[in-house]
Amino acid sequence: MRHSTLGTTLRYGLLSLLALLVLLPFVGIVLAALHPSGSQVDGMALPEQWSWENFGLAWEAGGFDDLMRSSFIISGAVVPLVVLLATMAGFALSVLNAWGGRVISLGFVLGLTVPVELLVIALYYNLREVGLTDAYLGVVLAEVALFLPFGVYWMQTHFSGVPRELVEAARMDGARNRTVLWRVLMPISWPAVTTLTVLVFMWSWNQFLLVLVMMQDPSMRTAPTGLGLFVGQYGTDIPLLAAASLIVIAPIVVVYLVFQRSFVNGITQGAIKG
Repeated sequence: MRHSTLGTTLRYGLLSLLALLVLLPFVGIVLAALHPSGSQVDGMALPEQWSWENFGLAWEAGGFDDLMRSSFIISGAVVPLVVLLATMAGFALSVLNAWGGRVISLGFVLGLTVPVELLVIALYYNLREVGLTDAYLGVVLAEVALFLPFGVYWMQTHFSGVPRELVEAARMDGARNRTVLWRVLMPISWPAVTTLTVLVFMWSWNQFLLVLVMMQDPSMRTAPTGLGLFVGQYGTDIPLLAAASLIVIAPIVVVYLVFQRSFVNGITQGAIKG
């Protein structure tokens, strides 16, 4: 009994320590953002004067009206496309046993190994030939292709763990493939779908190099790329830079907090199946 209590205490202590290590840098950024603009920031020191106006100054100086709009447009298109296509492809490969499914699955797995840095230059010239540079559509299509291999792998793995008896029972009742997917499997697949949604949103929102190359118009660039330019202009103003950083990461934090329970459930299910 004592060994069990000691083990539990050590586990919770280790988890608390890891959580503290993760949260400390975030707390440091928040405290830095609340120092007066242009002042020196000394580690985790509390500001003598709490300057909440830094967020407004950073928003105006960085032109975040256009940057945030572009980020939401691109992420708002990429996320549903990736989730929808990955769900249908995963269903076809794992439940329908589509012809050539093993080869197609292998192709998606190989797609996970291709870094965007290897493709971005060739992709730029190809999209420029069809007029899709400096256009939201070009970035959306490129990001969908970039994130789809993981999405298909994730949903295929999820559907592979669904009991076959459930699918067979639905088909015995006369359900077609579309009904099996949307009315039988999807109600029990929301944790996996939610996890994929949060991950794709995070990746799309944080995408830097692809947008930087594809978007030459500064007003059409996304918040992370705008933050990169912001660093060049205000790199010595640590409070303003910290406030701009918090503005950029705020949507990801909000999305995670909203879908936290389903996200954790999806990750846990994936770990157990793996």
